[in-house]
Amino acid sequence: MTDQTSTVVDVSTLYIVPTPIGNLGDISQRALSVLSHVDLIAAEDTRHTGKLLSHFGIATRTYALHDHNEQQKADTLIQRLQGGESIALVSDAGTPLISDPGYHLVHRCRAAGVRVVPLPGACAIITALSASGLPSDRFSFEGFLPPKSKGRQDKFTELASDPRTMIFYESPHRILDALADMKHVLGDDRKVVLARELTKTYETIHGAPLGELIPWLEEDTNRIRGEMVLLVAGHRAEKSDLPPESTRALSLLAAELPLKKAAALTAELYQVKKNALYKWGLENL
Repeated sequence: MTDQTSTVVDVSTLYIVPTPIGNLGDISQRALSVLSHVDLIAAEDTRHTGKLLSHFGIATRTYALHDHNEQQKADTLIQRLQGGESIALVSDAGTPLISDPGYHLVHRCRAAGVRVVPLPGACAIITALSASGLPSDRFSFEGFLPPKSKGRQDKFTELASDPRTMIFYESPHRILDALADMKHVLGDDRKVVLARELTKTYETIHGAPLGELIPWLEEDTNRIRGEMVLLVAGHRAEKSDLPPESTRALSLLAAELPLKKAAALTAELYQVKKNALYKWGLENL
């Protein structure tokens, strides 16, 4: 392990600095050092970040960088970086760029050859996943769900056959509607874990099939308050009755042909149902 504590910050460097998602004790010593020594802190909400800095006695100047001005302000910050300043990028909570501003700035910094240094730290999706009890070897982060019912149902239909654990952010005032749409598409039995108020006083991590989770939430309005992460178990294909040789053939043909065409040819060769082969291909190839 290399000791980097002697050099706190470097010139002409953008630091990506995670901040606590609730418990202030989760900020790292390195994050505090960087925030104290950079020339400028680019913050999603300077008032919110100001409270954090005040708590830790940090007087570094802040600069507003949010969804509405990032594309316009990114070039200004790059010019300052190229002029020798060091800048820390923070969001209101957690790791910047994860459903938060920062992508355009980081993308342009890298294109301009400006050094970008990421610090490890708090991230709600990883915190929730680690305690969910759902498979964590493969997962997808889908961000915030669409605000309208049709958009949500379209999203769940698109992901219905995804075998990975899926992670979403959702707001308290839409959580019950979102779960109802999820149940409509994925069914009563799909396992979902709701993680809310992570690292805070009323932290709750509760998992159940959708048919049980929704009534559990409706029992107590306190259960639908606060910041929320939804973790959805991936699709598990039922055991196939297809002959193994037919699925091997489909795998080979699908590497060269569209799946529908490969399924039709395989069905003729092995006298099995084309739709069953096509479904198997969608779930396994």
